Amino acid sequence: MPAAKTLKAKWLNTNLLKSLCEIHSPSGEEYRMKAFLKAYVLSRQKHWQTQPEIIEGEGLQDCLLLRFGKPRTAIFAHMDTVGFTVRYFNQLLPIGSPEAEAGTKLTGKDSLGEIECLLDYDHEHHALYRFGRSIDRGTSLVYKVNFKVERDYIRSAYLDNRLGIYNALAVAETLQHGMLVFSCWEEHGGGSVSYLARYLYEQWQISKALISDITWCSDGILPGKGVVISMRDRNIPRRAFIEQVIAIARRHKIDYQLEVEGEGSSDGGELQRSPYPFDWCFVGAPQQFAHTPHEKVHKRDVQNMIALYRILMQTL
Repeated sequence: MPAAKTLKAKWLNTNLLKSLCEIHSPSGEEYRMKAFLKAYVLSRQKHWQTQPEIIEGEGLQDCLLLRFGKPRTAIFAHMDTVGFTVRYFNQLLPIGSPEAEAGTKLTGKDSLGEIECLLDYDHEHHALYRFGRSIDRGTSLVYKVNFKVERDYIRSAYLDNRLGIYNALAVAETLQHGMLVFSCWEEHGGGSVSYLARYLYEQWQISKALISDITWCSDGILPGKGVVISMRDRNIPRRAFIEQVIAIARRHKIDYQLEVEGEGSSDGGELQRSPYPFDWCFVGAPQQFAHTPHEKVHKRDVQNMIALYRILMQTL
């Protein structure tokens, strides 16, 4: 049966996705997401086809790896989000590249307790917060999540990259051989993938990777038209590997779109800059309103993403 006809609505566990979106985990504070994922794996792995080895430790900082069987290919999904860091007085510094209008609700916690404040900008468009008291410097603030499920779409802050994590967990249910890699700092310049690449290559000779992340809708990429296979962004992966991924999607009748961009990056860029011979391909659902509190993704694009990943991890 063609894979495109096996898409299941049950693959969209919106309660799990909502929980993922609500975890406070901006770049540098991925430990909360790591703890959630570890607890989720321990509670759910008995229902999976293969029980993974959970790999963590000081040498991996806040990253988390799951090893299934004899891995040939790794899925990378970053755990961090964009947000803001409190500077001095009521000033905010961006974490990554947040895009939000004045009046956006931000949440966090400091030594005095829970915070829900408003984003504002001065006349030079420097970000500020509005709150009834001073917030401890160094406190991180993120968008308040307003998760909405519509007939065809899901809307929420932080679908980038909670959907990438969700995809990896969906693949884990049937995965026999492979590695799931939950990485850090992607939104703010990277930093973990280079040592993760070394670990994967030297321990298991893994040199193939799929980047489970969310990309943009554009003039050539439309919502509801399928999962995106990126042929390039700011980085250019090896064409032979990209064509292999495309051929698998075509053979299994997965709805997909080909992306060609000259900017933007992902964990794939760090893999390419590492001293290890990784082949990689960005495969992800497209979203509208990227890095805003109102990110929007078509449900069918997510379903096609999961379907393609399951097949790729069996084949590559």
